[in-house]
Amino acid sequence: MENEINNILDNNINNDSNIENYDEDDNQESIVKIYDSDKQNLMDRINSGEFMKIQAPMVRFSRLPFRMLVKRWGCDITYTPMIMAAEFNRSEAARDSDFTINKLDEPLIVQFGVNDAEELVSAAEKVKDYCQGIDINCGCPQRWVMKEGFGANLLLHPEKIYDMVKQINNRVPIPISIKIRVQPDLKNTVELAKRAEKIGVSWITVHGRTSAMKSSHPVDYDAIKLVKDNVKLPVFANGDVFTLDQSNEIRNRTGVNGVMSARGLLTNPALFQGYDKTPIECIKDFINIYSEYGGLHPVIFHRHLMYMLYEYHNKNEKSEFNKLSTISGIMDYINDKFLF
Repeated sequence: MENEINNILDNNINNDSNIENYDEDDNQESIVKIYDSDKQNLMDRINSGEFMKIQAPMVRFSRLPFRMLVKRWGCDITYTPMIMAAEFNRSEAARDSDFTINKLDEPLIVQFGVNDAEELVSAAEKVKDYCQGIDINCGCPQRWVMKEGFGANLLLHPEKIYDMVKQINNRVPIPISIKIRVQPDLKNTVELAKRAEKIGVSWITVHGRTSAMKSSHPVDYDAIKLVKDNVKLPVFANGDVFTLDQSNEIRNRTGVNGVMSARGLLTNPALFQGYDKTPIECIKDFINIYSEYGGLHPVIFHRHLMYMLYEYHNKNEKSEFNKLSTISGIMDYINDKFLF
């Protein structure tokens, strides 16, 4: 099961990162940002020292029904899947498909795959009234993403990151964050974080693996701590967050302001409330949310339930459930086995 989730969310990229010097803003004064109430409320919570529990952006999976579910079960902040800014700007169909929200979906961060400041500003203008922040994906290691100059490829071109952040701060009244991976030379990671802080990033999420590492590789929490120790802005840790106890251990070890989970929440959306596996009541909530709001392809709805039920099924039951192909068949199975 873990390998299956890893194949969806993980990478197998070999990459050497090299940060260029970028000194334009060394003497820049502190940036004062003014936001509307919902955005300011989020920033106040983060800056107050509240430990934030966060759902990571996940392609196909972190859509509205799942975001609503994890918020009910302990998440403070949720992220959309990575949205490609260029397509989002040019296609109404893409906007309708990629960006579905409601008032129960707050606070929400919209993550963009982007490497151009004008594209990001245009996309941010379209979502700024419907979310509490935007994030630049600077860590996705998928080959096609990096080949197009997005995701972890941006770590090779930090001036693009700085330009995008500066343009958002100058033109769009919304918090702006970046999600990065550590680099083979940690000096480059620290330098990137310090430069990002100077130009006004609201927070940084650090995944404790390089873009070349598989998810089976241990997370480098010392590297995350190094980033946290070298900046004053909030830092969130990402990587191998599967239980509430792990979250607290990471907090104590690194001093971060919050933790972000992907695979852990897929298999147990209630992990931040201390559950070791998905409670049946949580599964019922997911089904009810899906029934009311839709918003998921049936295959993805099925896949979510495969993950949530994994700890309940033996090998034969897993095979039986995984072969189901219709919503009615899935619902009959759930009702017969778990709900009645």
